Amino acid sequence: MILPKIRDPRFITVRRGGTLQDDHHRLLAMWAADCAEHVLRQFEQARPKDDRPRRAIDLGRAWARGEIPWREARTAAGHANASARDLRGAARHAAYAAGQAAAVGHVAAHELGAAAYAIRATWAAATEDHRVEAGRLECRWQRAQLPDEIRELVLDDQRLRNALCWFVFDC
Repeated sequence: MILPKIRDPRFITVRRGGTLQDDHHRLLAMWAADCAEHVLRQFEQARPKDDRPRRAIDLGRAWARGEIPWREARTAAGHANASARDLRGAARHAAYAAGQAAAVGHVAAHELGAAAYAIRATWAAATEDHRVEAGRLECRWQRAQLPDEIRELVLDDQRLRNALCWFVFDC
């Protein structure tokens, strides 16, 4: 479970009573897509003919650009998650990262799920002796990709939800 029981109003759009502006919502979706795409090779190596996670990432970005409704991206998120069903390890986590990224248009707080699953994919792909350092490097890479406009929001979200996200943001 990576979503909090009580929703943070900073991740609820102003149209639904929160404080999240559309431009920041779209930046969150693009950042989540970047995080998921960074580890997508872990899935594609295991299932080279299955394009569901890549399609989910692409549709998450399409939503962020205003090209499709969030429902379309959310549907792709479900397909990406289904592609992980019988997998284990890095490939499974990479597919879940893609699913989380595609769902950001529907629920902005999925942004952290994309990042957390991407870090878990990196951990799972590394040798046992290098997992912790690989995860830290992935976390640092993700933070370096954060646009200034959402940086503090995401970093605070990481602090608040780190325990829900397997403590992957201790980097």
